[in-house]
Amino acid sequence: MKVKNKIIVVTGGGGGLGQALVLNLLKLGAKVAAVDINDNALKETIILAGESGKNLSTHILDIIDREKVLSFPDEVIKVHGAVDGIINNAGIIQPFVHVNELDFKKIEQVMNINFFGSLYMVKAFLPHMLKRPVAHIANISSLGGFIPFPGQTIYGASKAALKLLTEGLYSELKDTNVKVTIIHPGAMSTKIMSNSGLEGFENNEDTARNSMILSPENAALQVIKVIEKDKFRAMVGKDARMLDILYRIHPRKAVDFIIKKMGSRPK
Repeated sequence: MKVKNKIIVVTGGGGGLGQALVLNLLKLGAKVAAVDINDNALKETIILAGESGKNLSTHILDIIDREKVLSFPDEVIKVHGAVDGIINNAGIIQPFVHVNELDFKKIEQVMNINFFGSLYMVKAFLPHMLKRPVAHIANISSLGGFIPFPGQTIYGASKAALKLLTEGLYSELKDTNVKVTIIHPGAMSTKIMSNSGLEGFENNEDTARNSMILSPENAALQVIKVIEKDKFRAMVGKDARMLDILYRIHPRKAVDFIIKKMGSRPK
């Protein structure tokens, strides 16, 4: 689905990859409804959008509030007239601890935001999108959605659930106008640590120079390109592509490689 002149909803649009997606979609001629739970973050997106902000609407929404999400399409359609696509980008990671040490409150929060929030968005918008000439659902998973990382098991489980949800939607919608893509980005220089309540773990300048780490802008352009090609599945970033190949060839060796690189538990 070409994004020009399309109306696209982006969750997590107040920062990181979500904000970069919003800004680049606007530059490419799309109309965008940016969604975030943080009002100040959305105000920053408006400022950064500049002149192209005339095609931008911002919406404060907690995506784990099912009733509010289910009524949210009416709000977007009132502003833009229709919806052609959704990019379920909002997500958080967990504290770097083993499952045995992770409390149920945090487990439920990670699953609610990363999986159920995206599911609610799909359930809310799909009936409207099926009426459009062309439409697209893009769900942002993670490296952790297909290969485990020590200390991020629940995060990975939430992203793996999103992966299979997306692939199931593809199978159900294959003969409709709605295309579906699952996207696995690699490491990015974003604020996911602090946004997940993990202060003190931010990517530093040296880390950001690592050739394996994508800028949000670069990642966003790749994601949009994938959507425009209606791809079924996409790896974004060198590390994502490398680990995908390794995991396909020898899953156990791939997992052992991750353990060796990270240790049994990140410090």
